[in-house]
Amino acid sequence: MGKFLAMLILVCAVGAGAGMYYLQVYHYYEEVELTPGQDVVLVPQGGDEGVAIAYSDFQAIDASSSPIRYRACFTSSLSREELAQIYTVSDQHQPRIAPGWFDCFDAQAIGAALEAGTATAFLSVKNIKHGYDRIVAVTDEGMGYVWHDSNNCGKKAYDGTVIGETCPELPAASQ
Repeated sequence: MGKFLAMLILVCAVGAGAGMYYLQVYHYYEEVELTPGQDVVLVPQGGDEGVAIAYSDFQAIDASSSPIRYRACFTSSLSREELAQIYTVSDQHQPRIAPGWFDCFDAQAIGAALEAGTATAFLSVKNIKHGYDRIVAVTDEGMGYVWHDSNNCGKKAYDGTVIGETCPELPAASQ
């Protein structure tokens, strides 16, 4: 009887682990539908609202379970130098790792390109969700990548620091 219970516990543990893995890596993600002229926007220097830029080959994934699960890839005919003269450059150099099956987004390679200076990160949308900004990076080869990253307000809101007057109000909890 003891061997049977041990095997049952082992089978349940393996099943639960496989289920959690599937939920985290596949289940919650869905493809983002293309919205021409709105998928890739950058904030002009001194501006507040994003402006659409020329892009093609856009593909993206997102999940409603977390504001940091958004990832996108695209190509652009605009050089990063041209973009840097017009749009707000961001100091966010840590793209979030995407699921392995979304193979156009390699966070380590993007981060290395940003650190090496062969890619530039730009602010796309400030506070797309409370405490999170949308960041767009463009490489020398014209490849573009998009992800969400916490801004100063988001970092303060989730580490227990007093948010202060410069941050927007937290959204009301849905009931």
